Amino acid sequence: MNKTYREFFQELCQIPHGSGNTGAVSRYCMDFARERGLDAWQDAAGNVVIVKEATAGREQDGGVMLQGHLDMVAVKEPGLDFDFTREPLQLRTQGDYLYAQGTSLGGDDGIAVAMALAVLDADSLSHPRLECVFTTDEEIGMLGAAQLDMSRLTSRYLLNMDSEEEGHLVVSCAGGAHGEVSFPASWQKERQPALLLELTGLTGGHSGTEIHKRRGNAIRLVAELLRGLPGDWSLAAFQGGSADNAIPSTASALVSVRSGEGVEAFLEEKQRQLAEAWGATDPGLCLRWTWQPEEERPVMEKAAGARLLRLIGELPDGPLQFSRDMPDMVELSSNLGVIRTEADGFHFVLAPRSARDEDKEQLKQRIRRLTEEAGASLAFQGDYPGWPLRPDSRLQQLAAQVYREQTGKELVVEGIHAGLECGIFSQKMPQLDIVAFGPDILDIHSTKERLSLSSAERVWNFLTEMLRRIS
Repeated sequence: MNKTYREFFQELCQIPHGSGNTGAVSRYCMDFARERGLDAWQDAAGNVVIVKEATAGREQDGGVMLQGHLDMVAVKEPGLDFDFTREPLQLRTQGDYLYAQGTSLGGDDGIAVAMALAVLDADSLSHPRLECVFTTDEEIGMLGAAQLDMSRLTSRYLLNMDSEEEGHLVVSCAGGAHGEVSFPASWQKERQPALLLELTGLTGGHSGTEIHKRRGNAIRLVAELLRGLPGDWSLAAFQGGSADNAIPSTASALVSVRSGEGVEAFLEEKQRQLAEAWGATDPGLCLRWTWQPEEERPVMEKAAGARLLRLIGELPDGPLQFSRDMPDMVELSSNLGVIRTEADGFHFVLAPRSARDEDKEQLKQRIRRLTEEAGASLAFQGDYPGWPLRPDSRLQQLAAQVYREQTGKELVVEGIHAGLECGIFSQKMPQLDIVAFGPDILDIHSTKERLSLSSAERVWNFLTEMLRRIS
């Protein structure tokens, strides 16, 4: 008797499969294929491809790739005695939701693997030739997809199931890179009182999926404040942010003050201006300043400090360009995510993104020119491709029609300004017509992660109807 996708998902949850630990779940997929006599292969990265030929009468239809990733983000509640490398997840249900007790669930992207296995296991489902591709270590840089040899794949269409909002069809994603800037500093010691400036409480957010909300960047706001700070002072430290893909919600700076005339009045006025300018997007914003006692500390030469602050202000940040085809979709952006003070100077990281690789390269060159002109060095790494919008997509049209017939609602067609494996598949197999979708999964990558069971059932019906009608 054929298994349901829910049964496959439960089996997957019994197998440890956190990022970097996908060997066992990869073998599980290969064993599944062997037991059913399906053609399959596994590469050195642990990626698995399982092929099932078309059902009778569908041999001439375009082949379909079903794609998802094998790894999950493994997080647990503080103090919980749980070992992700050997223990199964403890599944629970509450009303419509499935969750794991004390840990993340791995619905991202176990539900995609489970549904693909259920399709492969079904005897009565009509479908074209299927290539089910399960990749490894997506959550830590799309490492499996980057290493996958796609020369043996022949599909015309790709259904990616790595989305977490039912009723939304993703048709484009951004490519990006991780940039590291080093701004050298020659420190000189002086004995003066200091002023500590702290900007906290900004909303922050994901620099891909929430960049369009134009929230404040704490690093840039502190730099702007310092550029207008009166008196005679030198920069001693500048810290802020947590990751290149997170909009900084906090930042602080320490300045050694030789003359502080007008500083207090300036900061009081700045506090009022910031609250007024950013009240809608960052209502929790708080500017604090405290005087530090006189002591000897290393400080930056004034001209170099001014050059650093000018660079921070000139670097592209936030949404830079919107799509011509989908005006609400950000097509080009950059995020200054981290700045830290070290013995050799100031280091900061940033993340340029674009759905179009040529635009991303131009943005990277613009950033390089600005950093070099300021006397800093720049290195990019972790480059990944974008997935550009395809206005003539047959899959988009079919998906909208199927969703309308099944629900009576209109499908939301959108691009996201974050990276998906679809970008790698689009680059390596440009003939592919690609869409991404999935059921409602709330609070992914957290111990509160939960999957809507009713939504998963509707998405299963959507998937199987798409397979019946793709030609």
